[in-house]
Amino acid sequence: MIRAYDNQYLDDAMKCLGEAMDYAANRCKMDMDVFLELFIGTGYAEQFAAGVPKYVSGTSGTELVIDVLTKTGMDMEYPQAEVDYDYSPQYWCGWILAYYQWYTGRSFKEIREHITMQEIEKLYPTLHEASEKKFVDTVNRIIRKKNPPTRLQAQRKISGYSQRELAEKVGISVRTLQQYEIRAKDINKAAGVTLLALAKVLGCRVEDLLECDSGEVEGNN
Repeated sequence: MIRAYDNQYLDDAMKCLGEAMDYAANRCKMDMDVFLELFIGTGYAEQFAAGVPKYVSGTSGTELVIDVLTKTGMDMEYPQAEVDYDYSPQYWCGWILAYYQWYTGRSFKEIREHITMQEIEKLYPTLHEASEKKFVDTVNRIIRKKNPPTRLQAQRKISGYSQRELAEKVGISVRTLQQYEIRAKDINKAAGVTLLALAKVLGCRVEDLLECDSGEVEGNN
């Protein structure tokens, strides 16, 4: 999988978001889900996920929180930063969230739609000493339970194709196919030519691939 930024910046990104969650929760007394919502709504999350150097390695978590809250127009006196953010549960939540976003390539917005910071914090007692990959596997299982397979994924498995095989036959990237299958991209808005190619290869109707019963196929440049 091609990731948005090189893993040499990953440690800095994880520390930054860990410190941000700790500072927001423990110094600014904010609910972590509220901060995550503001992080996403102000556009900083998108820049962070894209690996913009200023945010993944050039800004402290405290500075990130202040930037986010300032952009929302929040008028407050910001508490002094901690001297050492040493793996509080809230720090771990931000730290591991940054890893999960980088590893999966899902946007913070999509992650938030499937799992809350409160749910992540509940995983702290059992997973904070486990590997990052175990956290990824655990959250992916939670998401799968909440979200049944997409129609595209079901049709692909019925036809016996791997993701790579289907992507090659249709003429799209494996990454694009994966995004449709995990709902990171809305297949209802896929280009008509893509939908027709998928339906032809899978031997089904275009309607069998859409995520609603009566959706219109929209072009997507």
